[in-house]
Amino acid sequence: MSSPGRRPTLADVARVAGVSTSTASVVFSGKVSVSEDTRQRVLDAAAELDYAGPDPRAASLRRGRSGIVAVVLGGDLRHAFLDPVTTVMMDRLTDALAEVSAGLLLLRDDPTGDGAPPIADAPVDAVVLIGCSGRARSALEIVRARGLPAVVIEGDAGEGVPQITLDNREASATVARHVFRLGHRHVGLVTLALDGARERGPITPERLERATTDVTLDRLAGMREVYPGAPAVTAAASLIDEGVLAGRALLSDPARRPTAVLAQSDLLAVGVIRAAEELGLRVPEDVSVAGFDGIAVDGLGDHQLTTVVQPAGEKGRLAGEQVARMLAGEPGETVHLTCRFREGSTTAPPRAEDRPAPR
Repeated sequence: MSSPGRRPTLADVARVAGVSTSTASVVFSGKVSVSEDTRQRVLDAAAELDYAGPDPRAASLRRGRSGIVAVVLGGDLRHAFLDPVTTVMMDRLTDALAEVSAGLLLLRDDPTGDGAPPIADAPVDAVVLIGCSGRARSALEIVRARGLPAVVIEGDAGEGVPQITLDNREASATVARHVFRLGHRHVGLVTLALDGARERGPITPERLERATTDVTLDRLAGMREVYPGAPAVTAAASLIDEGVLAGRALLSDPARRPTAVLAQSDLLAVGVIRAAEELGLRVPEDVSVAGFDGIAVDGLGDHQLTTVVQPAGEKGRLAGEQVARMLAGEPGETVHLTCRFREGSTTAPPRAEDRPAPR
């Protein structure tokens, strides 16, 4: 029997069960078949001793690995999982890592009390960073200093770090060109957060100078290829409620109201549509709205959102595959993905009185 206050060991279980320690180990690992009688004796002894199983820390030391891959997300984790894009991406990432028997540890990129992000001392074998804001770049530097394999999804990770990239700029320009061809000249923009501070409000040159979130900047650059002077407001996160706030900011003043709004996510676009409806505006008759992502969104009624469909699941799968490659000692690779434009029923030509005069 084990001494009071001491954690029972596998050797204790083997002694009570009357088997060798290696036989008891086989029962818990499940890798080799043993007789049902032997298996039951070991399990009964474990129950008697209140033995919960092999110490994962000891197993980790023997293997030289923790069996855990960290996923570093920006902002609040509960908000991340309200976004269907993140959910699909994480599902496929998990599937890809299942082949190497790795679990996931979700971390924020916020610094802790001593100024270091949680990844600084997390017991992990590799890291996936989603996006590459200023805080994520700091986390990446720590990851590289620790010598951990890393993959970045949608962000400039610098030389030597595999990336899963998306044609954010060109895809955003495609949506903007569609709206331009419909005849819209007075357009408002709703963007994702510019940096880790996630402040709402109008985008100014000063705010752009300080911006650090690549996805936001790339999508904004695509929009402004077509509408260089379009007013833009930032949201704090990709949430419908944030889209409502941004939509109110752009649409409340009839004298300055745009005839179309381009949003950097579908959830933000749905929020803009709700804000328009609050103000008594019809979509698309009074204002056209387009998004970015191609997700299934509730609350649109008979509408299908005009958007670009991004391969969210592929981003996760490919990131997981690169992690598996690097854990196997192979170099990771950067992979570039593209979006597909999908015209819906939320965009249409502006009202006759809002159309530009013919030249």
